[in-house]
Amino acid sequence: MNRILITGGAGFLGSHLCDALLERGADVVCVDNFFSGYKDNIRHLFSHSYFELIRHDIIHPLFLEVDKIYNLACPASPLYYQNNAIKTVKTSVMGTINMLGMAKRIKARILLASTSEVYGNPAVHPQKESYWGNVNPVGVRSCYDEGKRVAETLMMDYHRQNNVDTRIVRIFNTYGPRMAINDGRVVSNFIVQALRGEPVTVYGDGTQTRSFCYVSDLIDAFILTMDKEGFTQPVNLGNPAESTILELAEKIITLTKSSSKIIRKPLPSDDPVRRCPDISLAKEKLGWQPKIGLEEGLLKTIAYFREKLDIKKR
Repeated sequence: MNRILITGGAGFLGSHLCDALLERGADVVCVDNFFSGYKDNIRHLFSHSYFELIRHDIIHPLFLEVDKIYNLACPASPLYYQNNAIKTVKTSVMGTINMLGMAKRIKARILLASTSEVYGNPAVHPQKESYWGNVNPVGVRSCYDEGKRVAETLMMDYHRQNNVDTRIVRIFNTYGPRMAINDGRVVSNFIVQALRGEPVTVYGDGTQTRSFCYVSDLIDAFILTMDKEGFTQPVNLGNPAESTILELAEKIITLTKSSSKIIRKPLPSDDPVRRCPDISLAKEKLGWQPKIGLEEGLLKTIAYFREKLDIKKR
């Protein structure tokens, strides 16, 4: 049986990955320091005989015997990662070094959850894996962006120098149940504001674009990437259907049947203007593309937040 380690396993993506791998019969070890993860995300797994939880911060070494490592540990919302920027860099860099050291020692395959933020504010559209990016190395977001870029460097160097079996996935905006209420990312912000009847805050003029991928589609892609032999190059994972932030706000107000009005605030520093993945490589090598459209995914996410906030359906 596969014994699989998931760092950041109590987070939004990690908890869904725990579910998916347990359903496939794997033995799952979830590691989290609960900086941005929540026990509630995995509480339903505590009685599962193949699930194990370890409270640990991966900036410190960890010694386990596993077959595969999914390294997802790192806050991914600007609200969290800017809150303790140095800790964010340490998690991406020292955490990845520790996980790669373990993978090398026990000959485990390792996947790094990287990010579309490695492209910075892209001068190329849509973004292909071959694009080197346009990142501000001294900006307020650089703790996350540059941390993940160094993590990718480490993955490739351990692969080239030590023959570690590595995988790198560059994740574009993902949403779904188990995002934190105070997550600070656009989908959860808009849904929570709309459900509470508060003004929906759009930063800038709302013409900036994002591409939103529903969580189950992304988790499928993680597993396909990890199971693909000899696939060491970075791969974009996201939904190429692009929408403006203003369109998203209007759609969420409609779907929640909210009376909220849209208000505008200044655009934060280094916020990318356009973000959209070219997923040709994922289609070709993994046979993967997203199945769940924006409206379907938003309805599932709204239902989750409605229950979380205990707001009765209008």
